[in-house]
Amino acid sequence: MDSGLDSTKKGRSYLKWTDKMDKAMLDVFVEYYSKGDRAQNGWKPHVYTAAVNKVREKCQIELTKENIISRSKTFDKHYAIVNKMLSQSGFGWDDEKNMVTVEDDVWNTYVKANKDATSYRYKSIKFWDMISTLYCRDRATGAGARTANESAAEMAEENANTTVNNKDANSSTQADEDRPKKRYRSDDSIATMLGDKLDNFTAAFKADVLEPPPKPASPEEIWAVLDGIPDLEDDQQLAIYDVLVADDRKFKSLVALPERMKKWVLKQINT
Repeated sequence: MDSGLDSTKKGRSYLKWTDKMDKAMLDVFVEYYSKGDRAQNGWKPHVYTAAVNKVREKCQIELTKENIISRSKTFDKHYAIVNKMLSQSGFGWDDEKNMVTVEDDVWNTYVKANKDATSYRYKSIKFWDMISTLYCRDRATGAGARTANESAAEMAEENANTTVNNKDANSSTQADEDRPKKRYRSDDSIATMLGDKLDNFTAAFKADVLEPPPKPASPEEIWAVLDGIPDLEDDQQLAIYDVLVADDRKFKSLVALPERMKKWVLKQINT
């Protein structure tokens, strides 16, 4: 049985996943999904065991539960990023190429505010219907599972509903304006003024003191971007990964670069 693991100079190993392996794992997840074997933050232990056995049997390759968990997190990341894009106006899905479709101007505007989507312009994600079912945010009840095209259609429907709701809101506002205004007593005015000042102070305090620091990129985000850079050898990918995990500023610099210049990362391991 093939170990499927590529050794690195530092003694670590990296499992190369194939479409056949992905399909075998996802088939197991779909089977147990229908049985309600989803846990709060993943799958119940016996599901991972079943996935390991199925991939070993179908692909004749050695792997561990940790490999399954890691791959599942990758799909979860794919779902979160792609589903968010498909919920935006201007995005669609190509069933043949298994990737998003979008015009350049829409894409350029989107990635300015969503850096984690940078590598997904031409990323092929197979088995999307299975992924969108398994990793849907409403998965606890099984509600909300949908295909890519259904996500895009839902966005159009939401836009239409928003227009109707805005008209209703405007009518309600006009009716309120036509009602006689209540006169506050002096005590009410003072209390209202003090309440407003307290609210303003609280908001300023939260903004200045309680605002959490920027969250560094997760290992999954870093690996997704590296995986989108062509012609990098495995040893190069792992060496660059070590640099970017340790220095979030360098990772953000990489994300900001245009695709044709992302080979800049090689300088980070050759200096």
